[in-house]
Amino acid sequence: MENISKVLESGSSKEKIKILETLNETDNPKILEKIISKLDDDDIQVRGEAFSSLVLNKNKIAGFLIKSLNSSSKNIRGFVSLVLANRNETSAIPNIKKLVKDERSMVRSCAIGALGYLKYKDAQEIFLNSVLDDNLEVRKSALQAIINLKISISEEKINEISKDGDSEILKMLLELKKK
Repeated sequence: MENISKVLESGSSKEKIKILETLNETDNPKILEKIISKLDDDDIQVRGEAFSSLVLNKNKIAGFLIKSLNSSSKNIRGFVSLVLANRNETSAIPNIKKLVKDERSMVRSCAIGALGYLKYKDAQEIFLNSVLDDNLEVRKSALQAIINLKISISEEKINEISKDGDSEILKMLLELKKK
């Protein structure tokens, strides 16, 4: 275990990835904390492998993950909400909901995406309010959730959203109108 911690803390990206590939069955709290911390690694491939390791872990680790939603790291808050969604941890919904008001747009976008992925229809108001967020990625996440959950949206709201002019948003609005 000491070797695992040492590699995850100060190893090369290649070494970290190699170790992370072997950790998807751990339930050791110290190692889980180390894996979660790698969601904030400088290397995107290390972050991806940590994400994968947590999603694939068959143990009851939701408690560790939910606790991490309070991390000071925006990457950890955002990515853990997506890990929880990919694990279908519906018990995490109340905690993920808190992140839709996070000061960091990346966290808001991930939280909205997670709620949409979990098919949380009670977040309809969150999705409808978020389509007018200041951040484009948050708006896209909210709109995608609205499309996936087949939430009805007024023509007035569609017109307001389309003022954005972003080509991806406009494509999504066309998809929404077809449904």
